[in-house]
Amino acid sequence: MIEYPLPVLDAATRERFETALYGLMAYRELTAFERLSSDARFSPTLADRDALARLAVEEFRHYELVRERIAAAGRDPQAAMEPFVASIDALHERTRPGDWFESLMKAYVIDSVSGDFYQAIALALDEEARVLVSEVQSIDAQTLWLRERLHDALGDDPRLGSRLALWGRRLLGEALTQARRIGDRHAFWDTLIPMPPGPERDARVAKLFARLVENHSRRMGDLGLTA
Repeated sequence: MIEYPLPVLDAATRERFETALYGLMAYRELTAFERLSSDARFSPTLADRDALARLAVEEFRHYELVRERIAAAGRDPQAAMEPFVASIDALHERTRPGDWFESLMKAYVIDSVSGDFYQAIALALDEEARVLVSEVQSIDAQTLWLRERLHDALGDDPRLGSRLALWGRRLLGEALTQARRIGDRHAFWDTLIPMPPGPERDARVAKLFARLVENHSRRMGDLGLTA
């Protein structure tokens, strides 16, 4: 996703950057677990309930992986997550689903866009960190099940299409806005893009976000929906 030279970070900068990214990821995984667990209770079938519960368990496993990495580095996982609690909680408050299918679309969009963003940010870290981020953000199985379930629902009720397409656009906007604010507030761009603030750096950040939109458009196209 990043097509320009990445920075060589000194130890202190790398530690701050890594702690921020891990804290962000850990809290997102924890809230994803909570959200999917809650959504599972409203599933229309036992098969759906089983599938969402399994996805929730996987999200919690990812949370534990990141939490353990933070702790192994001698840092406090709660302290690492705390700076991101308000923004992630606010995102979920702004994107409350209206029904179970909107819940599935929320997971399909928010989790995928977040995963793309974290993997792009992690390119500034060493290979060990990138491997962890890749493992935690590897949501192929989750995305496949969500896509198939949503595709089936759209086939059964074509009226869902326009509503879920509109909902997907709103979710994308919220996810991109949050990612931009977090990148600005926690100096991710200063570390990821080795140049002073200005038009060129802004253009490179914009290119990163354009890739996020392209990936989202492809995933929506897989559902037969327009992004």
